[in-house]
Amino acid sequence: MVRTQIQLPERDLAELRRLAAEEGISVSELVRRGIRRVLEDKRRPGREELWDRAMKIAGKYRSGKSDVAQRHDDYLAKAYEK
Repeated sequence: MVRTQIQLPERDLAELRRLAAEEGISVSELVRRGIRRVLEDKRRPGREELWDRAMKIAGKYRSGKSDVAQRHDDYLAKAYEK
């Protein structure tokens, strides 16, 4: 690990200390977890990319049923029974 230094408002540090104590971890570990979460969120595909992916598979698969639009609730209920 690499040691680094950050500056925080006193109120934020006090809250971080309280949260860390509640979870039984160090402030450093809490900050590392927060950084990891931010980095993971940035790696996730954005809304536009998710839309593009969905459009590429739309209509690609067939159920073999002709009344899905009318009976979708029945089919979902049956699928969740399994």
